[in-house]
Amino acid sequence: MTKKERLKTQSGPLGSGHSMRYVAFFFSFLLCSPNLGASDTPERKKTGLAMTAFISHPDYALHDPGAMHPERPDRVRAILSHLEKTDLLEKVLRITPEPADEKWIELIHPPGHVRRIERAAAEAPSALDPDTRLSSDSFRVAKLAVGGALTAVDAVMEGKVKNAFAAVRPPGHHALEARAMGFCLFNNVAIAARYLQKKYGLTRVLIVDWDVHHGNGTQDLFYADPSVLFFSTHQYPFYPGTGSAEETGAGEGKGLTINAPMPAMAGNQEVVRAFREKLVPAAESFQPEFVLISAGFDGHRRDPLAQLQLTEEGFADLTRIVMDIAEKHAEGRVVSLLEGGYDLEGLARSAEAHLRALGGL
Repeated sequence: MTKKERLKTQSGPLGSGHSMRYVAFFFSFLLCSPNLGASDTPERKKTGLAMTAFISHPDYALHDPGAMHPERPDRVRAILSHLEKTDLLEKVLRITPEPADEKWIELIHPPGHVRRIERAAAEAPSALDPDTRLSSDSFRVAKLAVGGALTAVDAVMEGKVKNAFAAVRPPGHHALEARAMGFCLFNNVAIAARYLQKKYGLTRVLIVDWDVHHGNGTQDLFYADPSVLFFSTHQYPFYPGTGSAEETGAGEGKGLTINAPMPAMAGNQEVVRAFREKLVPAAESFQPEFVLISAGFDGHRRDPLAQLQLTEEGFADLTRIVMDIAEKHAEGRVVSLLEGGYDLEGLARSAEAHLRALGGL
């Protein structure tokens, strides 16, 4: 059974009927500030400087997998429409990204894979597997999703903000080195990790994946890599079938893949416990220099594709745990990238809770 076949409902109060004031929403402003650490958070609040960046682009809605597909353009529209109604957008640094240079994508994916995605978009409507469908804009939008991830990394590494949330699509964590799958074309979080290492010379990156589906692509890419610690909570057994607790890495990466599979109906308490009991001590040993989050919100109790019972408050708690790890080991540096989340209301409210937690707002 594919991910799409598990769709229970597409309804929700934050649908496509909401108008988007894209020009006003995406107006970017320049923020110049020094590289600030944990002790300067009160100063940021006092002076009004943003601690958190929010990265997105109206063109993310142009990737259209087709009618009734759960990974639909309304996902990002719902987040943006909801955030416009809050006070958050006045308190974060808003950045509009550009498409990534293919040289950064090819840190993870071979040129043949990049060209395959380009051809599939040129021949659209097309499908790379039963779940992974493309429209004519999909190749450019997939590069723009990677660009959102790299823009977020740059904003943090250049000291403009301490952390960032990039509401990008298509998602990425199922994408293998040379195979698109599970709605994912390029592995955004994996490319961001390699970008940190290549451009900024970091040697230890932590990737935390709380999407309800196991990030098999990310795990596979770093399974034998001692420079990346991969931690995942996810419903199990479930799509894509990977992510058992016995999958712990190989070779020099042995012990640096940590899976905390969850049964259906597990909720905030169980997932938070796994973060505290498994992720926190692993990070203590690994001492990451930067933390990336594959922030899927399809573990929300309203989501139609799964059966976990997380709430907005649960996602906020997970965010704070990751921020504590980053404050202790990584100078507070966190970038989160949107993965799944298919109930529009649950997605939008979870994204708000996540962004508020990142900004201490």
